Parts: sequence; C-alpha cells; structure tokens
Amino acid sequence: MSQRKKVLPVTELSDIPPNVFREAVAQADIAISITDAQANILYVNPAFEKVTGYAAGEAVGKNQSMLSARATPPAVYATLWQTISTGAPWTGRLINRRKDGSDYLADLLITPVRDAAGQVGSYLGIHRDVSGLHRLECQVNNQKALIESVVDSAPVAIALLDGEDCVVLDNHAYKKLMGDLGMVEPASVILDAVRAELGHGLGPAHDGRQAFADREIRIESEGRKGARWFSCTGTWVKSVGEGADTFFAHQDSIYLLLIAKEITQQRIQQEKARMAALQAMMSEENRISGLRESLSAALFQMEGPLNLLASVVAMQSRRGQNDPTLEALSEVLRTGNEALDSLRRVIPEPSGEAVTTTNLNEILRDVLDLSTGRLLAAGISVSWKPQTVLPSIHGYPIRLRAMFKALVDNALEAMNTKGWPHRELMVTTRSLLGSVEVQIEDSGPGIVPELHLKAFEPFFTTKNPHQHAGTGLAMAQQVAMDHGGSIEIDPAVSPGCRLRIVLPTRHGGE
Repeated sequence: MSQRKKVLPVTELSDIPPNVFREAVAQADIAISITDAQANILYVNPAFEKVTGYAAGEAVGKNQSMLSARATPPAVYATLWQTISTGAPWTGRLINRRKDGSDYLADLLITPVRDAAGQVGSYLGIHRDVSGLHRLECQVNNQKALIESVVDSAPVAIALLDGEDCVVLDNHAYKKLMGDLGMVEPASVILDAVRAELGHGLGPAHDGRQAFADREIRIESEGRKGARWFSCTGTWVKSVGEGADTFFAHQDSIYLLLIAKEITQQRIQQEKARMAALQAMMSEENRISGLRESLSAALFQMEGPLNLLASVVAMQSRRGQNDPTLEALSEVLRTGNEALDSLRRVIPEPSGEAVTTTNLNEILRDVLDLSTGRLLAAGISVSWKPQTVLPSIHGYPIRLRAMFKALVDNALEAMNTKGWPHRELMVTTRSLLGSVEVQIEDSGPGIVPELHLKAFEPFFTTKNPHQHAGTGLAMAQQVAMDHGGSIEIDPAVSPGCRLRIVLPTRHGGE
C-alpha cells in the first residue's frame, strides 16, 4: 500500500517552487505583463495575447505604449508615471488599441517591483477589458437619467415610500407641493387621509398591485386660501436586495409608489356650481326653518293660556256648580285645541336626508363662504384654522350646515353691536380619539356663566348688550345630539364666547 506524501504548510514565498509561480501567471485568466523601468515589455501571458491580439513574440521588446489608442488624456498618463515612479501602485482606466485596430477600455493595475537594493527595476501590469461593463454602466446611467427626466417633468407629485412611510425618492412636483403646503412630508398626510377614508390599513403588499386608486383627498390650509384637492393612487413595487448577503438568499423589499394629481381647478368649477345650488337650498331651508320656528313659537305661546283655561274648566267641573260660563269656556277650550292641532299639522317637517360620509372641514368652508357677505358688512375678520386632513363622520349634511350656520349667525349678531370695537370670528377643527371637535369663538360680549345652560332652552334669546345667545342654540344642540355628539359653552372664555361641538366619527345609532 503506497503512502501519500505529506504536504507541509507554506510559510515563506521561497518555499514555493519557481515553476508554480510561472504556471500561475501563465494560466491566469487576466492579462499580465512585466516591463522594465522604461516600460519595455519583458513578458506577457497568454491572456494578454487574447485581450490585445498581440502574440508574445510581437509584444516582448516593444514599449507598453504600443497599446495606447492615443485617446486617453495626457494628464492621466502624467498621474500614472508620477505615482509609480515613487514606488506606489496605480490603478485606473485607459483606452487601449488591439492589434486589429479596435479600441477597448482597459481597467489597469500597475505595481512597481523593487530589487534587492529597494530600487524600482520593473513593473507588473494587470489589466482586463471592461468595455462591456462600461457600456452597461452607461446604459444604466442613461436610463436612470431619462427616467429621472421623465419623472421630474411629470405634472403629478410622485413619491416612493418604504415600509415605514418614509419617502426615499420623489420628483420636483412633490418637492414643490411640500413647499406650497409648508409640510415636512405631504405623503404622510395623504396616506393618513386615505387610511381614514378606507377605515382600515392599505392591506397586504403585493408587487404590481394597487393599494388604492383614484382616491380624492382634500387638504386644508389655514386662512382663506382654500382647500386643495388631489386624486391619489398607490401601487406596490418590489426592490431586489443589493447587499452581498442577499446574493443567494434573496431579501426583496416592498415600496409604495404614491402618485398625487392635483384636481383643485376642476373641483373649483364643480364647487361654483355646487355653491350656487347650495345657496338656493340653504335659503329654502332657512325659510322653512324660520317658518317652523315661528309656528313652534306660536304653539308654545298658545299652549300656556289654553293649559290654564283647561285647569279652570276642570276645577269648575269638579265643583259641580251650574255656572253658565262653564259651557262657553269648554267650547273655547275645544276650539283652541282644534286650532292648535291644525297649527301642528301645517308645521313643515324637517327635510328627509340620508346619512352620508361627511367632512366637517368642507361643511364649515361652505358655511363661511355663504356668510362672507354678512361678515364683511359687519367688519368681522375670520380666522380659519382647520386640521389639514380631518376624519370623516357619518351625518346629515344639510342639518349640519344649518347647525353651523346658526352658530355663525349667533356669533355675528353678538359682535355686530353698535360701537363694539374688536370683531373676530375664530373657527378651528381637530380630530380627537374617535371624534372630531369644532370650536367657534367670537370676540363679542359673551354669555354670563349663569345663563350657559339656559341658553340652550327652546326660544331663549336675549338682546342684552352684555350677553347673547341668539335663537339657534336649542336647534344646534338637538342636531349635535342626533349625531351622537354634544355642544357646550366653554366657561374659560370671557369676554367672548367659545362653543365646543364634538361629533363622533362613527355613530352606532345611525
């Protein structure tokens, strides 16, 4: 049985047989050349012959400059020689020419080789043809530049978001939108609005599928600049992992491509037509509401005397006295009750409307727009501070508009007192946990604390110059209660009056 020769570990280069070095260089699949100090070629390997087209016999003895295509800038060569002359290696790219006259891009490493005295006596050159790689790099860069040009010139805001809703890429239109809205990231506001409208998250991410499509989002701005509308679409896109550790074990990432197209101008045109129809509808609703309130007030005033009369008739009947006026009083009571019944039947019923998804920012903007003429005439400045994107509620839009219109009218009447100096109306909206809060504050005389509860009684009003309530608070309280909400007067504000209206985003009774 033959014994296998024991292989000892190599600790010094001198322990490697010279023929191993020669074979390694000769068989290396990369072009290798050795030159003297003047760059005259002393040796080339077969891979050099394959890349350049020059056989070893044609190359040895020639200067390395035989490969130059005379297209590399002289400054590159100057830097090359300045570096290797100091004994330092140089790496870079040169344009070389093959024997057949074709040019190629060479990725070159030149290492000075020192002799026993430490002097540079020769150079080791290693190079490879990277023309294909360079062409691919240029194609990728050109494609990237073209895509960026197309994306940046697109008239829509585009943003790419990672799994934590952080923007990793965007275009010029998105940056402009960010500046216009004064926001850090409009994408976060848009996604919050989409999720609020959907009532849930965006669902599982699948490459190429849409998370949502053509969702119209309303973004409010403070002051009277008006809202801006966007039609938004989100699409899931996949990115392949770039790290070395993902070469075999793929670790793909899913991103959300958000596209927001502004449709404010289209909505403005629609809003003009809608506001005209709304103004006519509100005028009719106000007329009917006024008639309903007047008739209800008449009923309220007539019921008192008739109730008193009914008590008198009942008392006289219990006494059993043969009073000749009892029959007349009974007839008057009967006739009066019939009149009341007739009056009740002619009171207009509230307009029947269905519960719909309603945005209170939009409702309040409508009310302020409808009240603009009266506010200007009274010299009242309006401070409109809405939350940028407000969760929707389920409610009755017509009744909500009537409620807020009544509250704004009350504030207007309170401040429109002759000689009253400071006239400002502040309307603020914000979202709470499971609800939306609206604050309507005026700088008028205010309501004294002892009247805060009485102010919500039906038909209560006062024209005292030091306090006000108007005639709409009872109706407003009823509308708020019908929506599962509440309305109260903030006792912390004086002078002035601040009403807090809280409405739930979801009302189980609807």
